[in-house]
Amino acid sequence: MNTMTLWHISSWEFAALAAAALLVGFSKTAVSGANTVSLAIFAAVLPARASTGVLLPLLIVGDVLAVLTYRRHAHWPTLWRLFPAVAAGVVLGTLFLVWADDGAVRTSIGAILLLMTGVTLWRRRAAGQDEEPDSVVTRTGRVKARSYGVLGGFTTMVANAGGPVMSMYLLSAGFRKLGFLGTSAFFFLIVNVSKVPFSVGLGLIDGRSLLLDAALAAFVVPGAFIGKWAVNRINQLLFERLVIGATIVGGVQLLLR
Repeated sequence: MNTMTLWHISSWEFAALAAAALLVGFSKTAVSGANTVSLAIFAAVLPARASTGVLLPLLIVGDVLAVLTYRRHAHWPTLWRLFPAVAAGVVLGTLFLVWADDGAVRTSIGAILLLMTGVTLWRRRAAGQDEEPDSVVTRTGRVKARSYGVLGGFTTMVANAGGPVMSMYLLSAGFRKLGFLGTSAFFFLIVNVSKVPFSVGLGLIDGRSLLLDAALAAFVVPGAFIGKWAVNRINQLLFERLVIGATIVGGVQLLLR
């Protein structure tokens, strides 16, 4: 019995999932936050809760490729300050998944994404210039890291939608393109791997979901290579606009779905 029969999906639906998997790879090596479109496609084709379990291993494949590509550009002081808050957010997200229905999940995530986008745009306009990434050592920087960390952990556990939240944090902290991609690559590899036991415990990952992942993982790889090719042709301003635009689109589609 093949994967498509197990999930009762048509050839067109599988093609849509394959395109979403391609976009996962692209988002990991080019425009972080763009995989909110993938999230929407998976939730449209598969049952909403089950879609998060199928998507997680594909995100990990993309994370590994991103780490291999940008490992020299990670900013570890930022990562160490984020992880404790993210862990708290993952726990809160797990508890939320136990009680919340799909409608509550979508509305909460969409509202958070749009709020974070607005705050980031306001802060960047008010400051007039970007902060340096090592601003995390200041009191304000620590508070911001903890706030975004909890939100990032919560959203990534609930709907694999932590990318836009952390994108807004890294942009607001003044990261340039390669530092942004290197830091987010390690961040999401570590966080997504840590989510696997929670997802298995909630029944979101099982043998059937992994079988579908095996069929879709091959599409993540070319997406990552396309992203690596594209990022060298995108200037900093366009990169930031694409990240913010992808975040807004992701937030709106979650509210309207």
